[in-house]
Amino acid sequence: MRLPTVAGAEVPTEYLSLADEEMIDRIEDHKARLGQRLVILTHQYQRPEIVDRGDYVGDSFELSRKAAQSDAEYIVFCGVQFMAQSAEILRKEFQKVYHPDLTSGCPMADMGDMDDVQYAWNQITEIVGEDRIVPITYMNSFADLKAFVGRNGGAVCTSSNARAVLEWAFRHFEKVFFLPDEHLGRNVGKRIGIAKDRMAVWNFRKKSDPLGGLTEQEIRQADLILWKGYCHVHAHFKLADVEKVRTEHPDAVVLVHPECLEEVVDAADAVGSTSFIARFVQSAPDGTKIAIGTEIHLISRLARDHPGKIVFSVKRSMCGNMFKISLHDLLYTLDHLDEGVNLISIPDDIRQDARLALEKMLQIT
Repeated sequence: MRLPTVAGAEVPTEYLSLADEEMIDRIEDHKARLGQRLVILTHQYQRPEIVDRGDYVGDSFELSRKAAQSDAEYIVFCGVQFMAQSAEILRKEFQKVYHPDLTSGCPMADMGDMDDVQYAWNQITEIVGEDRIVPITYMNSFADLKAFVGRNGGAVCTSSNARAVLEWAFRHFEKVFFLPDEHLGRNVGKRIGIAKDRMAVWNFRKKSDPLGGLTEQEIRQADLILWKGYCHVHAHFKLADVEKVRTEHPDAVVLVHPECLEEVVDAADAVGSTSFIARFVQSAPDGTKIAIGTEIHLISRLARDHPGKIVFSVKRSMCGNMFKISLHDLLYTLDHLDEGVNLISIPDDIRQDARLALEKMLQIT
């Protein structure tokens, strides 16, 4: 569920005729004029020309924290919408958060529809008892799902700290309901010792099945109940792709994101978040050959920025939503900051509950 914004608009046609050099100059003029009153956040997967305009580049949560810790009045988040929402949840009262393209969503976050989640939670807790289970949501979710988790005593996690958050959850509860990414939950659950037969998957697409494709016995037996969501970018990688790299480039290090399928993660040499991947490439000696299973724009930028290393994709996989924000969008937003164009707004009750889940994560980690 996408939450409302104050005002969003398509970029006027006159912006589309501007040359990149002129747009870059005008963006830099805004940055110079506003100084510390403005901070531009750019996620690792953004277009190179957008990343180059950012004050900070990184994963979604670390960017939101940097913005909230700053004294910037205007926060412009170049990512997908749930990321801008996280910045809005964490912001100080005087800060305003903008998202340059409000159509830039996240299919995995869309899979965590609150009607489906609330129904599943009601069914599961009726079977196992509400005091025995806690919900955990991945950062890649909309504010209303984070708020649901906050109201029910749970926490948000990132791909970097998911293990720590799950370990906390199992110290205090018998069971965990993990949303919305099945693969991240499975990969981390496996690494903290949860057996395969103690994991169950709630398939929200099975609308005719009152228990999401599970039986009451399977729900009672499961320690970890996974939501059947996924990132289409990372689910695109298959074991055969890794094996092909091994055959053609036996000297390459294979590095993948933990949103990938279990068998892909198991076959890789290293697994980690987008920031982990960037740091891995940065610290590798020149001449190192690195095959990466993640979004192609990050891989292309890492290859550009580290010409002494051989950086390539396990298989090309692109996030079209991450590619949406352009120089036109960024410039148009900066030109109209005080008019509230592309300003993110979340109802106070949702913002407060979602903040509880984010603060719980910070307490844990």
